[in-house]
Amino acid sequence: MTDLASKRPARPEFRNIHAFKDLPSYRLPAPGIVSILHRISGLLMFALLPFIIWMFDTSVSSEYSFARFKAAFNSGLGFVPGIVVKLVALALIWAFLHHFIAGLRHVWMDVSHAAVTKQRGTTTARITLALSVLLTVALGAKLFGLY
Repeated sequence: MTDLASKRPARPEFRNIHAFKDLPSYRLPAPGIVSILHRISGLLMFALLPFIIWMFDTSVSSEYSFARFKAAFNSGLGFVPGIVVKLVALALIWAFLHHFIAGLRHVWMDVSHAAVTKQRGTTTARITLALSVLLTVALGAKLFGLY
């Protein structure tokens, strides 16, 4: 064996993780949270696409269908109470806002190579989370009639 081969650092050993013991103690960084929520928000918008199409169709078809649309948010749809319709709409509002803001963040990171640092990524991820939550709260307050 050569002298060079004997002075190599030891290769790292990998072990199996114990999901119930290790994963609850793992703290995901802010960019990881934004990435996962970006995927969840896209999936949520895709899954609720029939509801989005129904909302758009009933809100623009006629005055009568717009009145039905407003009644769905106030008194509900069949056996579904109005509060559930509002909560689904609020989930869609959050999904759209988060997906849009996180998408802008990704485009900005692709265009501006100076933005791809650990510190800048953490900062923009926190800004993304804060903006999406604050805008959702503001629009949710309007949806529930607080102003």
